[in-house]
Amino acid sequence: MDSTKLGELRAEHAELEVALADPSVHADQDRARRLGRRYAELTPVVKAARELDGARADLEAARELAAEDAAFAAEADELAARIPALETKLTELLLPRDPHDAADVLLEVKSGEGGEESALFAGDLLRMYLRYAERHGWKAEVLNGTESDLGGFKDVTVAIKSKGSDPDGVWARLKFEGGVHRVQRVPVTESQGRIHTSAAGVLVVPEIEDTADFEEIPDKDLRVDVYRSSGKGGQSVNTTDSAVRITHLPTGIVVSCQNERSQLQNKARAMQVLRARLMAAAEEEAAKQASDARRSQIRTVDRSERVRTYNFPENRISDHRVGFKAHNLEAVLDGDLDAVLDALADADRADRLAGSTG
Repeated sequence: MDSTKLGELRAEHAELEVALADPSVHADQDRARRLGRRYAELTPVVKAARELDGARADLEAARELAAEDAAFAAEADELAARIPALETKLTELLLPRDPHDAADVLLEVKSGEGGEESALFAGDLLRMYLRYAERHGWKAEVLNGTESDLGGFKDVTVAIKSKGSDPDGVWARLKFEGGVHRVQRVPVTESQGRIHTSAAGVLVVPEIEDTADFEEIPDKDLRVDVYRSSGKGGQSVNTTDSAVRITHLPTGIVVSCQNERSQLQNKARAMQVLRARLMAAAEEEAAKQASDARRSQIRTVDRSERVRTYNFPENRISDHRVGFKAHNLEAVLDGDLDAVLDALADADRADRLAGSTG
């Protein structure tokens, strides 16, 4: 355990406490939110360090007293047995954090193999994430979507934002959702009652709050197309060309937005999505070049490359990365995702802990 680093974090926590008590800081809501998130992030570390310090001091006192009175020996043994768990807890809290953990996210769902059934499943996934956001008091806003004829989604993009200064924000919970999600069930279009397998792809990227460090995208790298907003089956639902599609020519990344009221608003929102996508791509490439072993999201919608399977006949959800299985599929699709997300977070924490001590 690095005592120097711990001392620096305690000092930073104390400075943040003073800053957040200053009314002038709250005149800048963005700054106050950033400071509040950092303070909330450091508070468990400082609390665990104080608890460990207290336990060590109590142990030393109990041992001194036990030398004179045997009645204190049992207390000393109890404290000695408790300290390793406190040390492990503090070590885990001191592990390097994902710098985006407090960030909001942009989440995209795209139908893949399976035609109309895949689009219906993409709609089910969208509803699952919207219900999960609702359970956590987050704000979810659908930015763009192409509905299918039966009410599913060929593709849909949603922004999910947290409220307050929780250090474990939306990204901390949803960052492992990226990949191919597979469904096994009898489609509504199946007349013979046969079980079909189809897939939908999910992409999650952290939303960029501060673009000061992000290089401005040259206009020559962009192709901007405007069109009329469309609804189910591509039917136009607007009489003006307010929807915007932006193609980033060097990478081929395409983003669209049609849910804002004006073309300018849609363009601004689409640029925000594009910046987040480009930032995520740049970070992924940097991690790849550095041989980073963290999990990467599957970008292709191929049902053979799956992260999770939703099996309706057996009422089972299986996450193939961590071996998680549960027989509560209906509840999961209604937004009860915490158990599977906890399993993924626990596995990631164990990997990082092993890496820090290996």
